[in-house]
Amino acid sequence: MENNPVANQIAPTTTSPTEIATLGGGCFWCVEAIYLDLKGVYKVSSGYAGGNIKNPTYREVCSGKTGHAEVIQITFNPEEISYEEILDIFWHIHNPTTLNQQGADVGTQYRSVIFYHNEQQRDIAERSKIAAQNSGLWDGYFVTEIEPFTNFYSAEDYHQNYFNENPNQPYCAAVIAPKVLKFREKYKDKLKE
Repeated sequence: MENNPVANQIAPTTTSPTEIATLGGGCFWCVEAIYLDLKGVYKVSSGYAGGNIKNPTYREVCSGKTGHAEVIQITFNPEEISYEEILDIFWHIHNPTTLNQQGADVGTQYRSVIFYHNEQQRDIAERSKIAAQNSGLWDGYFVTEIEPFTNFYSAEDYHQNYFNENPNQPYCAAVIAPKVLKFREKYKDKLKE
């Protein structure tokens, strides 16, 4: 699973429009690894959002006492990939029917959540959630929260680009690698070259 992390962090040109999406779908290492591969995505940062303390540490967030979710913040060009497409991928890469859990990762920090940055994103997120739930993609009711964005705190440096930097780490090899392979197969037309 060779991947060039430098190629995944592309600086937008001064004429390129950019938007921000902030999503939580379990462990941020898993979600970050997927979005880094997409055309039109300039940057993906792992971090924390939705909590009640400033500048939380990973250890504090893992305690479940800060109210933060592990999230990724995506900087993207809406002319190359739309917010709707970003959300379509979101519904496919995590289970939005499990409350505060993704696989063996359990706790409020692993909740399924979309933090919208404006009213247009909120409307798109609500419509997207209903459409995905009605599609039969997952059995069960979608518990994904749709909340206004208030803050984002970047995770510690060692969490950034974690999968690409640590592909042989047991969690990466057993949990993330199969997700990334499945994603790359399904969305090969949307991948960076």
